[in-house]
Amino acid sequence: MTAEATLPATSTAPTARQVWTRARGIVLALVILLAAAVAIAAIRSDARHGDLDPRSADPYGSRAVAELLGDRGVSTRVVTTLAQARAAAGPDTTLLVAVPDLLTDRQQSGLHTAFANSGSRTVLVAPGPASLSRLAPEVTADPTPTLSSTLSPDCFLPAARSAGDAETGDYRYTTTADNADECYPSDGRSTLLRLPDTAGGGDTVVIGSPDIFFNKRLDKQGNASLALQLLGSRPHLVWYLPSLTDASATDSGSRDFFDLLPSGWLWGTLQLFIAAAVAALWRARRLGPLVPEKLPVAIRASETVEGRARLYRKANARDRAANALRSTTRTRLALLTGVPVSQAHAPEALLPALSAHLHGDGQALHALLFGPPPSDDAALIALADQLDALEREVRRP
Repeated sequence: MTAEATLPATSTAPTARQVWTRARGIVLALVILLAAAVAIAAIRSDARHGDLDPRSADPYGSRAVAELLGDRGVSTRVVTTLAQARAAAGPDTTLLVAVPDLLTDRQQSGLHTAFANSGSRTVLVAPGPASLSRLAPEVTADPTPTLSSTLSPDCFLPAARSAGDAETGDYRYTTTADNADECYPSDGRSTLLRLPDTAGGGDTVVIGSPDIFFNKRLDKQGNASLALQLLGSRPHLVWYLPSLTDASATDSGSRDFFDLLPSGWLWGTLQLFIAAAVAALWRARRLGPLVPEKLPVAIRASETVEGRARLYRKANARDRAANALRSTTRTRLALLTGVPVSQAHAPEALLPALSAHLHGDGQALHALLFGPPPSDDAALIALADQLDALEREVRRP
């Protein structure tokens, strides 16, 4: 303990250079992943700008449909709020709802109330279970998509019969309405429904895929014919693109936070958790006995003693330090006095043998070898000196 104070202080904490050397691989991987994500997001944002927007000429826009309708005398107006969409209700208007599932529960109910019995046509593009219960209560969606997007009409709806095959397949629907037109079936379920409103003279059209409205798919099969007939039955077309700037969108109804997240984010998070679990299993220590191996460098015994002493001192573990000193001293004294090592820590066996060699006070020996732990550092140093002196005296011939 006295030599410890004279030794130069050494630190086992890693330096900044060591930390950087160990972590630079992980940091580089994270930077590459972040750069790739930004690049993919930028590319996708350029390629998918204005999805289902009648003002967009991008592949997934719908400007071609709007221009063809304009040539036939149908005016197209884009609205982004629920109030504008509700104000457009009337017998001479067709309302197209681009992404019904993005509407909140209250928005869906308000939109359905405005267009019920108004005599207008409402076209719902690829609505899922989240919106059908309010926008079209008589229709239920099958969560399993169709295997083929191009389907045959197989119904008596004039628009479908004249268009022929079209790309309507994604969502499949069933309805309880008796007078509904069920077209483009796939495995017994329809991908296009027309639900007449007998009270108001209007109708609701539910289509399972937006493909027939995209610029890049308009010239395929009978997509153009079907799109123009569905949207051109009335002189005015109101194209409703839900927006987060709409004040009515701030009320999420009964949805919680996870309902508002896109499904892709939830699946992505699940994949990250699975990847983390696999990485943890890969990097975990294998169960089994320890396998000894040679150290890359030789460590001096004095450094080990110094390190353990520093740990004891940092933890104020004077009792453990004193116990280690006494236990080791008792073991060596037992070998010197002829006492079996198995009985080195038994006072009744060790102390009589020591007394015979030293002719000293047995009580003093008991307090020195088996006494209570020291109360402070000075007492611990004194104990170490006394144990060392006792061992030297026993070794003296």
